[in-house]
Amino acid sequence: MAQNDESFSTSIKEFTDKIRQWYRDDFEGFKTMYDAATANVVPYPKGTLPSLQCDWKGQGIDFLCEFFEDWYAWDPGVSNGLEYIEKFSWLNYENSYGMVFVTCGPGHKALADFTHLQGLLMDEEDNERTQALIATWVKQLGPKMKDYESGPWSTFNDFFVRELAENARPISAKHDNAVVVAPADCVINMIVDELKKDTPIPVKTVTMNVEQLLDKSPFADAFIGGTAVSCILMPDSYHWYHAPVTGEVVESRDDIAGVYYGMRDFPELLDKGNVGYGYDYEMFDHFRRGYLIIKTQYPDSPEGEKQEGYVGMVTVGLNSIASVNYLPEFQNINHPVAPVVPVNVTKGDKIGNFKYGGSLNILLFEKERFPALQLLQGQRIGLLEPKERTKRLFGSHRTQSRRRRPLAP
Repeated sequence: MAQNDESFSTSIKEFTDKIRQWYRDDFEGFKTMYDAATANVVPYPKGTLPSLQCDWKGQGIDFLCEFFEDWYAWDPGVSNGLEYIEKFSWLNYENSYGMVFVTCGPGHKALADFTHLQGLLMDEEDNERTQALIATWVKQLGPKMKDYESGPWSTFNDFFVRELAENARPISAKHDNAVVVAPADCVINMIVDELKKDTPIPVKTVTMNVEQLLDKSPFADAFIGGTAVSCILMPDSYHWYHAPVTGEVVESRDDIAGVYYGMRDFPELLDKGNVGYGYDYEMFDHFRRGYLIIKTQYPDSPEGEKQEGYVGMVTVGLNSIASVNYLPEFQNINHPVAPVVPVNVTKGDKIGNFKYGGSLNILLFEKERFPALQLLQGQRIGLLEPKERTKRLFGSHRTQSRRRRPLAP
């Protein structure tokens, strides 16, 4: 859910009335920043489907309010909502003024407020709308529902973080510490080598600033020169995340506040179904997130010497209502305000969940410890999908975004 703030609206009318007033009064520069954003809108790429187009150029406050009203009335049973996120993203697409509006000051406050309103809808208690929505998703999932417990669920978010059926996800080589397992049901599309602590450098068109991702944790040093693997969760998949290795959690945070929107080029994350490949992951340090650092035992050296090191997991809440929720035992371990002893964790143990919205896990490994994705014969490497699901979730119908020169901040 959104950050705690007593000024959150309780209805969409209250929200739009508020931002109209902010615009009239130029509250904290709301009008100034919004007008600058719309004046500097960059055209979306040629070939963008009509259903994904939204021309923000020179649009006033009425247009913004009507857009929020339409978005609020969106039916998650009809689509996953990515089209609204993409249409909204044209406001800050390669547009520094738009980025300022959605990530700073009153614009950020407005998006936090709207996100909170959406979250209230997803947390509405057992009612006809909720059950109809859940029934639609269950039907769309079809045979895949056998992987989950059968409910009942009183809210849509309860359904969204539904529990797995027993033995639905057996843990590979549970007692072999050398084997790393996927933290979630996810799409893995990006590996970055030679991580830097404080200066993002291009590696295979991707950048990663470890110190920022870990909010200046002293453990950031452990991953210098190492590897990062991105695990992107699809909206209709399992949304709990689990420990990728066995060890002890020596540090964790689940409360790093950040922005709710603000990808300079959101469509590129959905680039023709190759989700997240070649994307600039440095920007995820700005989003609401948490992280865990797991001290683990490496395989013995050829000389028989015991070796240990660290594996990191950064849990990132992206657009819409994404939240980062850790189970109590994994919250704020060794936090400066409330230091506690490390917590033991076994590979496959449940760590936390993301509620409705976009989300991803980024796994961090030390130098020369995770050189590649390595699979054994007969292991699952993916699924043959129905065309409808591919179009709906992976964005294969979207046009490829054009990479332009970086804009000045």
